[in-house]
Amino acid sequence: MSTTSEPPTTTAKRIVASARRALADDPNLPMEAVARAAGVSRATLHRHFRRRAELLAAVGVEPDPGTRERVLAVAAELVARDGLEALSMDEVAAAAEVSRASVYRLFPGKPALFEALLLTHTPFEPVIALLDQVGDRPPSEVVPAIHRMVASIAAANLGLLRAVYVEVWSGSPDAVAGAGRPLRAMIRAVGGYLERQMALGRLERMDPILAVQCVLGPLVFHLLTRPVAKQIAGLDIPLEDVVEQLGAAALRSLQPTTPDHGAANEE
Repeated sequence: MSTTSEPPTTTAKRIVASARRALADDPNLPMEAVARAAGVSRATLHRHFRRRAELLAAVGVEPDPGTRERVLAVAAELVARDGLEALSMDEVAAAAEVSRASVYRLFPGKPALFEALLLTHTPFEPVIALLDQVGDRPPSEVVPAIHRMVASIAAANLGLLRAVYVEVWSGSPDAVAGAGRPLRAMIRAVGGYLERQMALGRLERMDPILAVQCVLGPLVFHLLTRPVAKQIAGLDIPLEDVVEQLGAAALRSLQPTTPDHGAANEE
């Protein structure tokens, strides 16, 4: 047995120091490349760090509990200001005062970060949760509740909401990839509820996606254009009044042309 080999603790320290430098440049670097950067065999690396998570924790890549919230808060401000296309993950890391590796550990790329922003700062998940609770309560109760929820959450995040609209509908690949699952989940939830109401005869039968647009489209358009409408056209209506009026208009537009008396008796 050689007496010149490094003690295990020294080897581990060397691996950590090399991995910290290597992962700062590429957080997704495979373990084999980390071993080469540290000048050790893959077997030696795995003897000291059996799993990638152990190495990341030793390097300091494993984020503290508040890192995710800080990164999302900073990213929301930057996306609202400059859009997703101009967003730099390095800028997010610097503004959140975390390492670049920590940001990529939480969000492997801009699509993952954009998806997390949608789930955190938009009404998608709260509306889905609401619809899970209401069962088959009539649209006269549920549609106003959806509108109030959308308005209260979106009004506090208008900059981000506008960025979401522009980025997704302009076809930005990162935005489309990140928004896909949240948007589909929202459409399925709202469309599924409306389709059940159509089957009960409470709403006019139509394509469920068109029905979703009837319910949410006017309110979302108002929220997106509200500041401009006030500045240019002088629109000055309290948001709660807007919600009430647009909710009533949505319900009128979806009223069945031939009322189902059985459905009326159910309510």
